Amino acid sequence: MHAELILDARNATGESPVWHPREQALYWVDIPARRLHRWRLADGASQSWEADEMIACIARREDGRGGGWIAGMQSGVFQLQPGDDGRLQSTRLAPVEHAVPAMRFNDGRCDRQGRFWAGTMLLDMAAGARVGALYRFDGGSGPLTARLGDFIVPNGLAFSPDGTRMYLSDSHPEVQAIWAFDYDTDSGIPYNRRLFVDMREFPGRPDGAAVDEDGCYWICGNDAGLVHRFTPDGRLDRSLAVPVKKPAMCAFGGPGLATLFVTSIRPAGDLSDQPLAGGLFALSPGVKGLEEPVFRG
Repeated sequence: MHAELILDARNATGESPVWHPREQALYWVDIPARRLHRWRLADGASQSWEADEMIACIARREDGRGGGWIAGMQSGVFQLQPGDDGRLQSTRLAPVEHAVPAMRFNDGRCDRQGRFWAGTMLLDMAAGARVGALYRFDGGSGPLTARLGDFIVPNGLAFSPDGTRMYLSDSHPEVQAIWAFDYDTDSGIPYNRRLFVDMREFPGRPDGAAVDEDGCYWICGNDAGLVHRFTPDGRLDRSLAVPVKKPAMCAFGGPGLATLFVTSIRPAGDLSDQPLAGGLFALSPGVKGLEEPVFRG
């Protein structure tokens, strides 16, 4: 299956793609560049906005207070509003008290009820420090409370179509595990954690993920140039190739949510064997996705 280059974005770390159905546009972030990007389906035009600190994950906000975005950044959860001047107007909604200095948020999204979940990691991923935690933001202004801990690089957060199962991974080379949890949709509490997939048995480290309408879990195989689809019972169903080594996160969008968009990472060094690294790609996987929930806190 051929992966189409949508935009030669050259993102250092392209992450958190989210399809905006009303705008028929894809939004995503470049974490170290502190930028929110948008690509429009109608004309292929792209635009970006710069923030004051690194943006790691986003979710749409449509609650009568101006819309915009919820974002996990370096110092907490923020409300973001793209401005006409190319800047992101930012308001911190809840601070985070990191376990140690030099941390930031990483992967995150809303559950099916509109609660915002996001995990944190040490900026120096190579240190392998288990100081990362998973947080839930329902609204309010108090400091965030860690719900789960002992992670190096929490990633791959996703929810089943009915919202009763939560997925989470740790993409650090020492871990490379994907877990499934039962999820109480009323209280927003995950429980009954168990190993879903041991990614050491498959090509690539687990990175960002999405769930399709059949309840199958798609996850980027970072370092392997693949996007894997696992059935709800943890069986590998298929693997789709992209022309870069480090696909970062995938998301369904486009007409009928039948396109799988994939962001990627552009590492330093010789890129002669992957000149499109950091680009935005599109695949036609033959299945449809689910509309991403908006924040309702």
